[in-house]
This record gives sequence, structure tokens and C-alpha cells, in this order.
Amino acid sequence: MEEALLYWSSQITSLEFWQHLLDSFEGLGPLVPILLAMVESFVPPLPLIAIVALNVAAHGPVMGFLYSWCGVALGGSLMFTFWRRLVKRFFWRHASKYEWFRRAQKWVSNCDTSALFTLAMLPFTPTSFLHLTFGISDFDGRRYILTLLAGKAVMVAMMAIFGQSLTNALENPLYLVPAVALWVGMYFASKLFCRKHNLD
Repeated sequence: MEEALLYWSSQITSLEFWQHLLDSFEGLGPLVPILLAMVESFVPPLPLIAIVALNVAAHGPVMGFLYSWCGVALGGSLMFTFWRRLVKRFFWRHASKYEWFRRAQKWVSNCDTSALFTLAMLPFTPTSFLHLTFGISDFDGRRYILTLLAGKAVMVAMMAIFGQSLTNALENPLYLVPAVALWVGMYFASKLFCRKHNLD
């Protein structure tokens, strides 16, 4: 048991191990990285920033960004459509009886397009909550999707820069400095904006 632990410890700390893993991931084509990013919309606890970093490491900064953004955009659009077309349409009368529903409607009425864009752009914000609240509201669906796509493009770009910095750090540890700085900046900006809009 101890020998096995020592073996895997030496493997995961070696550059060759991660290069081999990334080479294997790269050979799976575009469908897998897009699906990985899309699944995060349905399972929020999944770390999207890790998924984007993996996509960037495997496919490069440009294609890694595009695959990740396509997945995030598809997943977010599907979740919004689910709440708007299914839940709101068929369960409107039942849901409107609850206080949480009225509170969600009031919150959306106080949220303009610029605030929606910023919330979509920042990575540490409750995106699932946005899909739900805007989906069951009367907010224009086309405007929501377009704003979501634009905000998520900026967010995924920031994550791609973070992922590229981590990839470069495998060869030069100094690249960890901008990666950590970007992570901390995104985190605190997200928390401050969420607090401003009563989402903390």
C-alpha cells in the first residue's frame, strides 16, 4: 500500500505524467471539452475554472476558450429555456403562491442588463440562480441569452488566461504569480458584486 502511494505521488508531481494525460485528452476531439463545460450548468458544484484550465491545457488558449465558451453557452441557454418554457409555463399558478417566487420576481425587476452582464461575467456568482430567477420572470428571453453569452465569453476568457498561466507554470513556476493574482481578483470582485445585489 505504501509503495503504491509513493508511486502515484511521484507520478502526479511529474511533468511527464500531466503531459501524457493532456495528450490523451486532446485526442478525444471537440465534443468532450464542450460537454464537460456544458455539464457544469446542470451540476453547479463542478469546478468550471478547472474544466476550462484543462481544456486550455489540452487544446491551447484559443480552442480551449472556444470549446469552453460553447459548452457554457449551450448549458446556460438550456437551463434558462427549461425554467422559461417548462416550469414557468406549466407550474406558474402553483409556484406564484410561494414567497420565494415573489421575492425572485422582485429581485429581477431591480436588476438591469448591465448588472446581469456583470453577474454573468464574474466566475464566483450563482449562475444557476440567474437561470432560475430570470427564467420564471417576464425578462425578455432574447436579451437574457445575448447578455449571458457576452458575459460568459469574458468569464471564460479570464479562466482561459488562468489556465494558460497554470500550464506555463509547469515549466516556469513564476507563472503561478499572475495565476494566483487573477484567481484572487476574480473571487473578491465576485463576492463584492454579489453582496451589492443581495446574493451573498
